[in-house]
Amino acid sequence: MIRRRSFLAMTAALSALSMANQINAEVKMGDDGLHKQRFFLDSFLEMGSDLEEAAAEGKGLILLFEQRGCPYCRELHTVNFERPEIVEFLTESFVTVQLNMWGDREVLDFDGETLSEKNLASKWYVNFTPTMIIIPHEAVGAQSVAEATAFTMPGYFKPFHFISSLEYVASGAFKQQGFQRFLQEKGQRLAAEGIEVDLW
Repeated sequence: MIRRRSFLAMTAALSALSMANQINAEVKMGDDGLHKQRFFLDSFLEMGSDLEEAAAEGKGLILLFEQRGCPYCRELHTVNFERPEIVEFLTESFVTVQLNMWGDREVLDFDGETLSEKNLASKWYVNFTPTMIIIPHEAVGAQSVAEATAFTMPGYFKPFHFISSLEYVASGAFKQQGFQRFLQEKGQRLAAEGIEVDLW
């Protein structure tokens, strides 16, 4: 005999599972085994040109490295990219180019070198997925990714830290202070307004 409390718990679990499956089903998978988003730029993979085009719209450039079967990449798509406030801020402030850490497509680096995605990842010391390299629009003309980059997310960042990193670059705060200080001040401002910070 199933007790009422057990039945309610089982019903809630099934409902949550159904909702998760519905969300996950909406995330499209490409032939390369990477999750796809409608806002990803269909790029010729010419880094300098992509940055110039983004800057012409007043936006920065995000270079997102992922790989097939990456559970944290899936988390990025099924959690962070399911939040409207994140996608809205991201698309208003940046153009996003997806790269495959083990891919063979040719990429034209900022320094003029042409190489495969996997060799580019190695050259740029990308060791984790997802890795997001965030470049401000002011970096147009940079001769290397090191010169262009304002902030790098090596691995998965939960929603609060993720959107905060985007704000950190888009606002120009990266020029004046470190990310931890920026994050601390943001948390203090929200707490003063009575807003609970959602770390999950």
